[in-house]
Amino acid sequence: MVKKKKFDLIPNVRIEEMVAEGKCLVRHQNMVVFVKDVAPGDIVDLQVTKKRKSYLEAKAVKFHEYSDVRVQPFCEHFGVCGGCKWQHIGYETQLHYKQKQVKDNLERIGKIPLPVIDPILPSEQVSYYRNKLEFTFSNNRWLTYEQIRSEQEFNRNALGFHIPQRFDKIIDVQHCYLQPSPSNEIRLAVANYARDKDLVFFDLVKMQGFLRNLIIRTANTGELMVIMQFFQDQPEDIKGLLDFLLAEFPQITSLHYVINSKGNETFHDLDVICVHGEPYIHESMEGLRFRVGPKSFYQTNSAQAYELYKLTRDFAGLTGKEIVYDLYTGAGTIANFVARQSAKVVGVEYVPSAIEDAKINSQINNITNTTFYAGDMKDVLNGALFAEHGRPDVIITDPPRAGMHPDVIKMLLDVHAPKIVYVSCNPATQARDLEMLSEKYEVTRIQPVDMFPQTHHVENIVQLIAK
Repeated sequence: MVKKKKFDLIPNVRIEEMVAEGKCLVRHQNMVVFVKDVAPGDIVDLQVTKKRKSYLEAKAVKFHEYSDVRVQPFCEHFGVCGGCKWQHIGYETQLHYKQKQVKDNLERIGKIPLPVIDPILPSEQVSYYRNKLEFTFSNNRWLTYEQIRSEQEFNRNALGFHIPQRFDKIIDVQHCYLQPSPSNEIRLAVANYARDKDLVFFDLVKMQGFLRNLIIRTANTGELMVIMQFFQDQPEDIKGLLDFLLAEFPQITSLHYVINSKGNETFHDLDVICVHGEPYIHESMEGLRFRVGPKSFYQTNSAQAYELYKLTRDFAGLTGKEIVYDLYTGAGTIANFVARQSAKVVGVEYVPSAIEDAKINSQINNITNTTFYAGDMKDVLNGALFAEHGRPDVIITDPPRAGMHPDVIKMLLDVHAPKIVYVSCNPATQARDLEMLSEKYEVTRIQPVDMFPQTHHVENIVQLIAK
């Protein structure tokens, strides 16, 4: 019989600080120990769960003293749901560690000269700030230890979020503090209707069932979109549920459904059927209207996105004479937002459907000085494009979390525009890219922005000036 490996117990240690990805850190016997679900200042006993050459991972098994930076989490699902992992920490402390995260990444990974970093811009809303949420149906509801030990019978159908690191377990969400009303009301009504009608909730392991996914998009214009995903095409059941939704929630302005029998919930390659209202909703920003369809990308914190874009425009320093290239333009939100202060804006994005959204957003706002291209950045940005539209005075780049491909960075160095504004949702990959750009650019301004309160995520804007 093989004995299970027993890891060490580290007693009575004080948690020192927060580091990457929301983990905390303590040093023990010249080793760094990473710990989840604690707060700086907590005094705890730690059980080591993983040993590596340069660090340990551990979990708190006993709390001797709680930190002064702790607050009471406001959500009943905190600690089980993985959505708002910093609810136990006061907002000012969250901001402090997000600012520190930006500084540490740029200094330790970037290793380049930096100006003083501007104080992080807080989010005015710290709850109910998201405009989009996706909920998953499951016939395998997550039960807490207390529920299991109670020996009660529980309905195992759930509509909610995945448990962290468990694709097959869904927490049945009662109230979510991320999205404003009527998001909670719609989710609960759909779940109750489905249980009453004995509709089959999806089996994530066996890949079978009927009800699969619910997406709710709310807009700052008051418009409301609901998208239902079904695994099987059962016309009578689909009609019954959609009719129920419209009767209970007449404020729905755009109602859709998708038949998705694939191995995952993504539906960008599937037909989305609009059964009520317009096939899109609108977000509004500084007099501009942005059309958001079922497959469109839009920043999920609308109010803070406006602040982010204003800072991006400010960093660009536009006078109305500049040719601006907007890389990873998505649905052209930034491109159209800065167009009135630019001579011309050229947007580039590798997702063709997003480029179609970008063009529509220019049309509905009567913006005529934008041009959009779909394709790989390193292929689209070439001499022919510059000959047609002119070389950029300013480049705005807002890549995904993975940052920019080395070929794109090489292209930026070759183009050598006078100014680059780099917007990032991942300061670590941003720092890596800045180090490569430092060959020809100097970092002159840095502004962190909190887009996602109660989480460790932070946005950061960097201004680079050509040397």
